Amino acid sequence: MITVHHLDNSRSQRILWLLEELGVPYEIQRYQRDPATMLAPPALRAVHPLGKSPVITDGAVTVAESGAIIEYLVDRHGQGRLIPAPGTPERLRYTYWLHYAEGSAMPPLLLKLIFDRIESTPMPFFVKPIARGISAKVKGAFIEPNLRLHLDYLEKELADRDWFAGADFTAADVQLSFPIEMSQSRGGLDASRPRLMDFLRRIHARPAYRVAWQK
Repeated sequence: MITVHHLDNSRSQRILWLLEELGVPYEIQRYQRDPATMLAPPALRAVHPLGKSPVITDGAVTVAESGAIIEYLVDRHGQGRLIPAPGTPERLRYTYWLHYAEGSAMPPLLLKLIFDRIESTPMPFFVKPIARGISAKVKGAFIEPNLRLHLDYLEKELADRDWFAGADFTAADVQLSFPIEMSQSRGGLDASRPRLMDFLRRIHARPAYRVAWQK
């Protein structure tokens, strides 16, 4: 039985969704973030030394990192589903987007989260203007332009296809869901990019997504 070590408000939501899409039985081991630091609890280090989520156990096998978990689940349990055929242009796009999601899309979003927190973190009154000034400069000069660049790129990629790898929904769309959802909540994604907003509406309407979210 596959166990998903699920941290609240984390990337592991994608793994639950993928398992529902594949119809693979699983169980959930839940972990809560520290309310003050928002970090994962030490108990996760008993599963994987970094104490990160998502991580799954499948018998004696432990797999961490969203992309690696998705590849493992699709290869082992997909039976050819949610992945384009080898040697096709769609397969190359699939592989690219599977790695792009964490390798390129997430870093500016994480930087935005960090610098937003710098601005709101309690600190001595005489330090606040300096910290907020530095944060605003970094966001305005680097982070926000990069966010717009990526959102424009993603929007354009959906101009002539329904899903990122091609005409069919794949696990690459599952992987991309997190940075696109995070972009909507804190990265500037709105109705000005209608294709990405439609992508979110369509994935949120999928029965497997709804079941995973409820769980």
